[in-house]
Amino acid sequence: MEIVDVGVVVLILTVVSVKSVEGKDFTPYNFRSVYNFGDPNSDTGGGSTGFYPAGPPSGETFFGRPAERGCDGRLIIDFIAEHLDLPHLSPYLDSIGTRYRHGANFAIGGSTIRPQNESMSLNGVSPFSLDIQFIQYNQFKARTSFLYNQAKKNYHRKHLPRPQDLSQALHVIDIGQNDIAAGFRLKNESEFHASMPDIVDQLAKAVQNLYDQGARTFWIHNTGPIGCLPVNLHHHLQPDELDKQGCLKSLNDFAIEFNRQIKDRGIKLRTKLPNAALTYVDMCVAKYELIGNAKQQGFVDAAEICYGFHGDDIHIYCGNKMQLNGTEIYASFCEDPSKYIS
Repeated sequence: MEIVDVGVVVLILTVVSVKSVEGKDFTPYNFRSVYNFGDPNSDTGGGSTGFYPAGPPSGETFFGRPAERGCDGRLIIDFIAEHLDLPHLSPYLDSIGTRYRHGANFAIGGSTIRPQNESMSLNGVSPFSLDIQFIQYNQFKARTSFLYNQAKKNYHRKHLPRPQDLSQALHVIDIGQNDIAAGFRLKNESEFHASMPDIVDQLAKAVQNLYDQGARTFWIHNTGPIGCLPVNLHHHLQPDELDKQGCLKSLNDFAIEFNRQIKDRGIKLRTKLPNAALTYVDMCVAKYELIGNAKQQGFVDAAEICYGFHGDDIHIYCGNKMQLNGTEIYASFCEDPSKYIS
């Protein structure tokens, strides 16, 4: 059993379409390419290329080798590409074996919507925030168009996107989880709530900028219930801090409010961008239902971690060692990753 399959089934059932183009539902058609912007939930190799290569059990369930993803199988963005009969997206930062004819992936693990004054080594926060990913997209678009038009033979063009396909591409935005984590870590509740509209503004600005560059079809994920992530549950939490699924309620409340604002902004963008088709995907509900039914779906307790050691603000990532209270702790990975949600 591959982990993502269940999530994708739930996801498809919980997609909420935001109507556009004079109030009519957008009619799906065959996309020739996909461009993705995001964080670790859709990173197909940007983080491994720019920072630290993903080791086992990454990729072992589907690819049979480390596949530069933060899971043992495929990500939702992989399933989207497959459903459209397109190859998996090559990361923009990668330079070996890349194919950009059918799109590119700008997502990088640790990325945020709003730039953070932190670092990958300190808090796992990537410098490739959404605004930087958009700059990379602009550069990608300009350079590939130039090279495509300069190429003398079809052989030289076969790995480059056709300039005319860019406006007909699907643009996926899957980011925001790390903004909530950073806000929860660095701000008090009132400060973080006050900062949310600006974060949502930045996301809306990215959609507007893509629209101005010719993008017309958008698939926007909200953020998942990050209070359910095992890394956030390995503390000495009191029962009144947890919700009915055993998740950290305060962190999930932030995610719910953040998602409400994203959805409201998506509705406003419908009228502001009359020729755009926007689809809002409720990842939060999809993942929360999966977590709530983990054992019925064949998984172990959703709070259990497959790889690494996490507890009381001590994080040892898979394959690493650390001295803890005089004892060397080695962070290994579980025997059967397919039994774990996270």
